[in-house]
Amino acid sequence: MTVRGWCPGALAPMESGDGLVVRVRPRGGRLDAAQAGAIADAAEAHGNRVIELTGRANLQLRGVTTAGHPALLMDLRAAGLLDVDAAVERRRNVMVTPFADPEADALAEALEAALETSDLELPSKFGFAVDTGAGPVLSEDPADIRIERGPAGPILRADRMEAGTAYSGPQDALDLARWFLGQGGATNGRGRMRALILRGCVPCGTRLAPHPPAPPAAPGAHASGILAALEFGQIAPDTLRRLARLAPLRLTPWRMILASGAQALPDLPGLILDPADPRLALRACPGAPACASALAETRNLARSLAPLVPKGAVLHVSGCAKGCAWPRPADLTLTATAAGFDLIRHGRAADAPTLRGLHPDQLPKVL
Repeated sequence: MTVRGWCPGALAPMESGDGLVVRVRPRGGRLDAAQAGAIADAAEAHGNRVIELTGRANLQLRGVTTAGHPALLMDLRAAGLLDVDAAVERRRNVMVTPFADPEADALAEALEAALETSDLELPSKFGFAVDTGAGPVLSEDPADIRIERGPAGPILRADRMEAGTAYSGPQDALDLARWFLGQGGATNGRGRMRALILRGCVPCGTRLAPHPPAPPAAPGAHASGILAALEFGQIAPDTLRRLARLAPLRLTPWRMILASGAQALPDLPGLILDPADPRLALRACPGAPACASALAETRNLARSLAPLVPKGAVLHVSGCAKGCAWPRPADLTLTATAAGFDLIRHGRAADAPTLRGLHPDQLPKVL
């Protein structure tokens, strides 16, 4: 198992068991039909046709070859999906609520523009969230600096702080990021805001509480459109094309895509629209052989166990102890090891197991 400690990009891809992983970060988490078509075409021409929606509301292509990578970059650049260089790509790590209104979109655009021209050298996993809806929906998703709705306008909140300060513009977010660096929040290119706050470092300023979090979003109709879930966060190129022709798309960190303004969707391959579908309880990484760190196949196993997962529970099947597919506690976690699967209850993939070395044939009875 190799812990990389950084996220791939388009200009800085990551080598995996099935080739290069190339992550695309659409601006504002939005895709129009032309951009979605360009990504679908690129997955077919330069990858292995696998497109994944990540836990940071990005899309990534798998199976890209080193020889095909330059041509892929040309296609992404032509579609307006490429940053000027890898440093800007790494810094422009902004997640936006899929239920954004024009004000939220403007906040996100201004923040992205400020990050592009800043000189901040932040850890590659350090990120920002623009979550200014009626209630925050990204509170449990990975971000270090959060812009949320407060009692009299936007507030700026450091992750793990219960309250924040009034937000007047992107310079406030950059100043908080500089404070993080100045307090020693990053070491050797790694570090997160929550770890710094838990060490007792607290940014100064008048405390303003954000609006209460909104309930978790489920597939189906919403005021902003139709949320479609994806099994394991994967979408086929043609499904992405067809979905984007029906409505503009907004990406989420929940393995769902919002078809903005849509009132109904056809039964497209790979989309999950039923909130009772048992596959929604599953979290699983690509597993072996797609990931070089994985010690076992994961997704077929997860599918076979889905009917056994208690209602409302989450089953995480991880190919190794890194737990990339679900880096938070799950009701049930199965972690592949050289001796079989370890079972962890209410924990993460690397936590101490209740049972060790289980053969896949034993798992239905255990669950």
